[in-house]
Formats: sequence, structure tokens, C-alpha cells
Amino acid sequence: MSDLRYTKDHEWVRLEGDTVTVGITAYAQEQLGDVVYVELPEVGRKVEQGKEMAVVESVKAASEVYAPISGEVVAVNTQLTDTPATVNEDAEGKGWFVKLKVADKGQLDGLLDEAAYKAICG
Repeated sequence: MSDLRYTKDHEWVRLEGDTVTVGITAYAQEQLGDVVYVELPEVGRKVEQGKEMAVVESVKAASEVYAPISGEVVAVNTQLTDTPATVNEDAEGKGWFVKLKVADKGQLDGLLDEAAYKAICG
């Protein structure tokens, strides 16, 4: 069983104490194709569940990345600025986007488990 939770918008979340690591799913990066640019929020920014938090651009399209839960950005993956293709290589690992300090752990209950997420991907 995966320790990840998912959104219908193809973000993943990994809870680590009172913070979560967030990125886009392997399915999302496959749909996007080669990632060429990632725009990350600034550390200290407060994000709201369901609102735009970051942008990812590929050779095919640009797409918003939505905050899966509300919280404060405590870290960003600066490696993605120089090597955005890391998202293609390891979307659910080294290709993480941000770490958020969780505002409301109850919001995690509304996220999908792996089986439910795979069901919506077809």
C-alpha cells in the first residue's frame, strides 16, 4: 500500500509529521510529456486547498498545479528550476514540487487513496 494520497487534479501528497510533500503524479507527467519549465511558489506563501500553487510547462501544454490541502510553503524543490525534466524521471520522488506545513490535517481525509486514484485514471 502506498503512503501517498492523491487529488482528482493529479497531485500527490506524502504526509511527514506536520508537513506534506506535494508533486504531480506519474500519470500527469505522462500526459504532459517532456517537462521544460516549473514555476514554484515562494517559501512562506500561504496556499489554499484547490487553488493554484505552481505551474508546470511541457512541450505539449502548460498546466496549473493546485494545492491539495491548505498550508504554508516551507520548502520548494529548487532543483526543478535548473532541471525540470526531473519531474519526468521521478515524478513521485525527486520530482516533488513543494513542502507545506499543514493547516488542517482533516483535509487529508478528502484525498484519494491509490486504488481510487487509479480508478479515475482509467
